[in-house]
Amino acid sequence: MKNVEGKTAFITGGASGAGLGMAMVFAQNGMKVVIADIRRDSLDRAMARFGNNPDFHAVELDVTDRDAFAHAADETERIFGKVHVLCNNAGINLFVPIEECTYNDWDWVMGVNFGGVVNGIQTFIPRIRAHGEGGHIVNTASMAAFLPSPTAGIYTAAKFGVRGLSEALRLSLYVHNIGVSVFCPGLIDSRIYESEKVRPGSLRSPENTARSQKMMDRLPEIHKAGMGIEEVGEKVLSGIRKNSMYIFSHPEFRDEMRELFDLALNSLPDEDAPRQRLEFEQWRRGEVKKAIEAANKIG
Repeated sequence: MKNVEGKTAFITGGASGAGLGMAMVFAQNGMKVVIADIRRDSLDRAMARFGNNPDFHAVELDVTDRDAFAHAADETERIFGKVHVLCNNAGINLFVPIEECTYNDWDWVMGVNFGGVVNGIQTFIPRIRAHGEGGHIVNTASMAAFLPSPTAGIYTAAKFGVRGLSEALRLSLYVHNIGVSVFCPGLIDSRIYESEKVRPGSLRSPENTARSQKMMDRLPEIHKAGMGIEEVGEKVLSGIRKNSMYIFSHPEFRDEMRELFDLALNSLPDEDAPRQRLEFEQWRRGEVKKAIEAANKIG
């Protein structure tokens, strides 16, 4: 989607961090932007930054609330018209090993980090398809979508899920001239260390909240060394314009990624496949390759 001027973007988690960086850069390039966020205080700070710019609008939204998502979409279309760019960016974190997590921990982290993406897709894809002008979807995952963490296991699981969902969705939506990218950033100057402030009371897990917060309390200083949010926004916009499958922002993971894929390739059985299985795989691979090539050409 090379021409973004005059188009409308809807960004979840848009009041701080990566989402705010996207909003700023999108606006600088002539887009109308709706920032959706669960925190009213963050929305107020963000909107104060934008002043009276008529091309910005704020919506308070819990991405796990499907009815609220639909209302936010209705409000966006009422104010700015058709939505062409959807950024499913809202996310939280929990630093507790999987084996010590509770069901509440699972429901909270998966509900926001994976379920929020699902809800954005379910809400907006029919609307983008209906206007027939194409568009682009960016789903924020993380480098954790490739490189697992033992201390943030549910987060890792959710981000792997977002990556798989995005890869499959890209091969479905190209026929509607809708591109899909998965954004996999490293360390960003964000406020994800305040995640526990938005955990619903119904999903409390006091012992794990306290445990995770010990790590979270170390993050503000660490995150100051992270990539600036406007640079993040520039990289995301560039990925949209190029119709990139993957939007990587941090080069420092190159060697680790190479080691990971080499490990996977070296783990494949060193033997020949039976003819019938090989024929099926060649057919499957051909179909997927055609879809990939077609998806890469849109925009």
